[in-house]
Amino acid sequence: MVVDDHPMWRDAVARDLTEAGYDVVATAADGAQALRVAGAARPDVVVLDLQLPDSSGVEVTRGLRTAYPAARVLVLSASGEQQDVLDAVKAGAVGYLLKSAARTEFLDAVRRTADGDAVFTPGLAALVLGEFRRLALGGGADGADGADAPRLTERETEILRMVATGLSYKQIATRLTLSHRTVQNHVQNTLGKLHLHNRVELVRYAIEHGLADNP
Repeated sequence: MVVDDHPMWRDAVARDLTEAGYDVVATAADGAQALRVAGAARPDVVVLDLQLPDSSGVEVTRGLRTAYPAARVLVLSASGEQQDVLDAVKAGAVGYLLKSAARTEFLDAVRRTADGDAVFTPGLAALVLGEFRRLALGGGADGADGADAPRLTERETEILRMVATGLSYKQIATRLTLSHRTVQNHVQNTLGKLHLHNRVELVRYAIEHGLADNP
């Protein structure tokens, strides 16, 4: 689903996706429409602009996470401001791409988002990881290291470390000589055990527990 209030831009994005073989199940011009149709359209990926006429993309992301959590939100915005990026990620977006990105970069980001990767315009990933690290150092772990901590297998922990360094599922699969699907399954199992919702939250967990320092 493509959400953008500029008709020419919205149509161009939808056309690029269609020509690349994606099924564009819906488009929306504002946040209210996006939230209204998402449940019926059931998109795997929502390409979302931050600047909407009736609400911010951050609010829409938060609403989608509540109303239709299966959708993965990829923000496509003209803004590269630090606060906009962090607010979007904290609301539940799993990726953030600038509108200045090339068509091939955009299509690759959509594919990776659909696969479950966290995708960011170069430079923004370091920003997000840095913020999560700052929060972790300031707030510390939340007690998950105690007796009730979920038990991850050695393989799940190994993959979690790699996820925290920003490697894609394909890169992890290549390094561990596993299939892409096997890596996805391990990540999904880890998310379930840790009661997390997406890869971005998984990275934060890894940082809070010192796993990101030992890839």
